Amino acid sequence: MQYRPLGRTGIKVSPYCLGAMMFGGAGNPDHEDGIRIIHKALDAGINFIDTADAYSRGESEEVVGKALRGRRDDVVLATKAHLPMGDDPNMRGNSRRWLARAVEGSLRRLGTDYIDLYQVHRPAPDTDVEETLSALTDLMRAGKVRAIGSSTFPASEIVEAQWVAERRGLARFRSEQPPYSILDRGIEREVLPVCERYGMGAMVWSPLAKGMLTGRYRKGVAPPDSLRVRRLPRQMSDGRRLDAVELLIPVAAEAGLSLTHMAMAFAVAHPAVTSAILGPRTMEQLDDLLAGAGGRLGDDVLDRIDEIVPPGTDVGLNEANYVPPAISRAELRRRPIADRGAA
Repeated sequence: MQYRPLGRTGIKVSPYCLGAMMFGGAGNPDHEDGIRIIHKALDAGINFIDTADAYSRGESEEVVGKALRGRRDDVVLATKAHLPMGDDPNMRGNSRRWLARAVEGSLRRLGTDYIDLYQVHRPAPDTDVEETLSALTDLMRAGKVRAIGSSTFPASEIVEAQWVAERRGLARFRSEQPPYSILDRGIEREVLPVCERYGMGAMVWSPLAKGMLTGRYRKGVAPPDSLRVRRLPRQMSDGRRLDAVELLIPVAAEAGLSLTHMAMAFAVAHPAVTSAILGPRTMEQLDDLLAGAGGRLGDDVLDRIDEIVPPGTDVGLNEANYVPPAISRAELRRRPIADRGAA
């Protein structure tokens, strides 16, 4: 395993990061099986694990914590906060009040006294980013957090956070965790260049496009009965994405690769990408992903991929992307009727 720098933190991580979202009731409820999967990933040379408090309402962190007993110091451990952890409206978000509480819960569930990378899971338009960075800076000074990062932030908000940190003398985000795959290349336009500009590591999630790049989802074939189909029915049946998959399958075959292995190799090939997050639910899935580790794509294969999905573009619908409120909430872009003057 060849390790890469996580931005300019001085931390070295594996090009594959083990994502723990599938450990717990929302994916694989068998804790012992999850522990075995984690141990196998570590034995294969993966030293980077990413989870979040919201994954199965803390159960994922508990599984990771059990697996790391006796091995904690060998692992770069990342988790996240922001998503709801209860019905209380204050048990979520990026406020100082919640982050100070959320980190304690994560530390307890993970069975550790420090987190290597603590990330804000999504932007919070109702919270001043200075409030968030100030709270995270205090967590770093208290020794509970080593570095901080963002996840699924638009380029403009990544830049704003960097500027606020510089002006206020606060800790700055050292990483960004955006969605990225052959089918979802939009971050190549602005997000990845911004990460390079500010020396941030990029740990990309969903490199298999929610499973569409596994070959299980084909045009004209009934989709499998899967959790993804139930949660993202429109995305998993999007005709444009399925058309692209049909064009990518022969490219992978001619390169002597499975579609899955080609997709993973593509994700880590971008010079701004530090790690691609694997999200196995079973040991068989992990074995398949590890079998493709270290694979590299030649320029001819990358050129053919570019012809199918041009750089900087997204194919069809990606329901998992963050949508800024100014786009989704009409009241933020229209004056009240009473305030509109005559034309």
